Amino acid sequence: MAALCLEELLARAEQREAEPHRSVAVQKELELEFDLGNLLALDRNPPPPVPRAQRESRLRSLARDNTQLLVAQLWGLPAGRAEGATGPLVAQLPEPSYRLPREKPLPRPRPPTRWEQFARLKGIRRRKRTSLVWDEAAKQWRRRWGYERAGGDPARDWLIEVPAGADPHEDQFAKRLRDKREKVARNEFNRLRNIARGALPGRGLHPTGHQSSAELGRATQVARVSTASLGRFQPRLPKEPAAPPPRGGKKRHFQPLLGDLAAERSRQLELLRGLGSKKPPLDLTRAVNKQLREEDAQAAAGKGKKRGQRGKRGRQRPGGGKGPAGGKGKKGGAPRRRQQQQRPAGRKRS
Repeated sequence: MAALCLEELLARAEQREAEPHRSVAVQKELELEFDLGNLLALDRNPPPPVPRAQRESRLRSLARDNTQLLVAQLWGLPAGRAEGATGPLVAQLPEPSYRLPREKPLPRPRPPTRWEQFARLKGIRRRKRTSLVWDEAAKQWRRRWGYERAGGDPARDWLIEVPAGADPHEDQFAKRLRDKREKVARNEFNRLRNIARGALPGRGLHPTGHQSSAELGRATQVARVSTASLGRFQPRLPKEPAAPPPRGGKKRHFQPLLGDLAAERSRQLELLRGLGSKKPPLDLTRAVNKQLREEDAQAAAGKGKKRGQRGKRGRQRPGGGKGPAGGKGKKGGAPRRRQQQQRPAGRKRS
């Protein structure tokens, strides 16, 4: 038993010693096709038949051999250092020979803007300007724009030439300062107008600057609820009206699914008791109101019948159109007048 174990250990050691030599030298019946630009190796050799249990190990061995051949081809390419003498060794890959399919289609080119079309038509090329320029007065390099820019310090201009046609008694220094403030205010107004037009489309301020009170109110309301707290902690303007109360309905409260089993059982029993009872619950107020409505309807119907009978009695006439004396008379003549005079006083004809 010990001899068998010793022989197995020796065989495994020999196999491990032979493994490095085998991994470097790979023999193939058909040469592989390489596309070094895509780091691709095509093996057209038919795989040998192997049992199903050894298929996984055979595929791993085949992949290792092909990778070894691909790495050997990469070592034959021209190489150089990436970051100087101390950088890693990088191989220069050739152009790929196989076109691999894309997962998604090519993006559409962005359409040129109006300025780009105009620049292309006029032949204007974009030129990057440096941020520093030489200031002849200060004899040093200064910023092109902003604070301490070249030629932009008004304190150094101790003398300003009066333009032609201007008031000679006007302070040109104050005029320059006033123009600068107006320019800053105009730029700030344009910036806020662009923000209002872009951030609130359809409900923001119009670029023209003419807004009604309703439009300003809608824009203010939208801007107020645009914060993270939906305007809850936003301060009010001096003349802004108070916010209307929220229109939210009463929030429903649901009973917990687990917990008080006795309360749940009582609710279910009460529901079943109401469904199983034959007689509905009696509403006294509704029953009394219904009885009162019925009595009022009966009284009104009886009063109408009495008025109808009274009117029929008042319209009765002697038969044949004869008067009380038995003589013949015309309709609406003297006999009718005498009949009206014989009626007792105090009765009105209905």
